[in-house]
Amino acid sequence: MLETDYDVVIVGGGPAGMTAGLYASRARLKSLMLEKMIMGGQMMTTTLVENWPGFPGGIEGPELMMRFQEHCVEFGLETAYGSVDKIINNGDTKTLIVDGKEITTKAIIIATGVVARKLGIEGEEALVGKGVSYCATCDGAFFRDVPIAVIGGGDTAAEEALYLTRFASKVTLVHRRDQLRATKILQDRIRANEKIEMAWNSVVEKFESDNSGLTGAVLRDMKTGETRTIDIQGMFVAVGVTPTTSFVADLLELNEDGYIKSGEDTLTSVPGIYAAGDCRTTVLKQVSTAVGDGAVAAVMAEKYIDELDHQV
Repeated sequence: MLETDYDVVIVGGGPAGMTAGLYASRARLKSLMLEKMIMGGQMMTTTLVENWPGFPGGIEGPELMMRFQEHCVEFGLETAYGSVDKIINNGDTKTLIVDGKEITTKAIIIATGVVARKLGIEGEEALVGKGVSYCATCDGAFFRDVPIAVIGGGDTAAEEALYLTRFASKVTLVHRRDQLRATKILQDRIRANEKIEMAWNSVVEKFESDNSGLTGAVLRDMKTGETRTIDIQGMFVAVGVTPTTSFVADLLELNEDGYIKSGEDTLTSVPGIYAAGDCRTTVLKQVSTAVGDGAVAAVMAEKYIDELDHQV
């Protein structure tokens, strides 16, 4: 039998990673789950999860993830914080370089998720923490009774705009098209909320600020080319996400957007390495699909390890 530090190492502590950890440890595999930031992933910044079965009325994202974490360590899953710099494929074994240290394993499940995409406007970085944010639940309470804006047109942008009406005096939802991409129920809620004003066919051209931080944004109309300035003290960016896969770009096959290519079995282009959740190619990115991926990846890893052990 091959000698390694672990049977399986799971990279990422969100819903997919936690579920993989639950299944792997329950299968009596020596398992480690590594998380770079905070256990629970993006769900820790989600307000209300309304579509997780078994919770009529919804459940707060952090509460759901706390339950996940309690459950996934019940069968002996080890957890640790660390950043994976590189993965080396040695054939039947894999080596992870984690903060400069080596960890060997037979199988790896990558569940690193995605990160919020930035606007890429000059001065954006300098205003992070001074008016520009990528997380409404993290920073919304800092903007009580002041005007703010949300940039985007999908579910995340709509949810954040609705959530921020709890604090802001006014929320301007800026979208580059003339209709939202968000689900109908969210669109209905946006229209019904008197605190939300739409800025259709508009993009942010530049920021205005003073020594205290953000004071406004210049919007450009995509159809007419005209510009106007809105007075805001906060801007929440929700314009999409980027997969956290750069550390495996030289090892695994990725698609043009940087997502790990994998099929329904979650197997990547390298035997023994699986991808689960939002970081892989999938038609839907939800908690339920991430959980399904985590379960499949762990079962596939178990079968792979069993075959590996029996051929040695």
